[in-house]
Amino acid sequence: MSVQKYRQQVEECARFIAPRMEASPEWGVILGTGQRLLAQHLEGGGFLPYEELPHFSRATSPSHQGLFHWGRLAGKPAVLCHGRLHGYEGYSLLQATFTVRVMIALGIKTLILTNAAGGLNPYFKAGELMLICDHINFMADNPLVGENVDQWGPRFPDMSRVYDHGLMDLAEEVARRRGIVLRKGVYVGVKGPSLETPAETRLLRIIGADAVGMSTVPEAICAVHAGIKVLGISILSNVNLPDAMAPISLEEIIATVARAEPHLAQLLLGVIAESPP
Repeated sequence: MSVQKYRQQVEECARFIAPRMEASPEWGVILGTGQRLLAQHLEGGGFLPYEELPHFSRATSPSHQGLFHWGRLAGKPAVLCHGRLHGYEGYSLLQATFTVRVMIALGIKTLILTNAAGGLNPYFKAGELMLICDHINFMADNPLVGENVDQWGPRFPDMSRVYDHGLMDLAEEVARRRGIVLRKGVYVGVKGPSLETPAETRLLRIIGADAVGMSTVPEAICAVHAGIKVLGISILSNVNLPDAMAPISLEEIIATVARAEPHLAQLLLGVIAESPP
């Protein structure tokens, strides 16, 4: 697909959604594997399945509902994707980041990205939250490949501060006041869907990663390209120790996410509520 055709599809989808909203959204949120709680805090608004939105792809990954919500979070207009699209589902990164492009076209100024990630730092524990302070793109692809849309952003966007420092500071303060353990680290994005071998786990740790997952990085790149602030939070679903690797199932990952999700929801609602206009 040409980039110009893609841009047209983004604009058509945004025009389809916009009349259903009471106000232009300030915040965009994408929920990761096993997450649903934050969607329940949306007030007013409504939702539509991805299949009913123009040009949206279907979410096929387990626990990703594929619902596009709009309403208010902590009193502020927001849109929320209950489930995301991944490269391992067979989608190009253009398709996988279509949700982000539509959110930006609708007017968001800040994007919150959440995920379930495997911990690589031996000091971390399963069920803790990790504030993403930087990332490594190990997906061998980039959503900006191809012709650049100058109206969306520069050909070579600066990536020296992907994750907004002000939002990170606020998240740490909210976590401290609410007694939430919030680690801080580097997230590495891989394509998947196979989980990491012990040798791969050791390599990822050596290059400086604290957690590994199969999403988030392409979405963050698109947001930075468009000048949107980004906050990233991982739920550590397990911790991978290369010399003592234990098998992990999707069911175990989802169970750990469910236990940690109330803290994630508290944290994000606090950040949204306390962020300046």
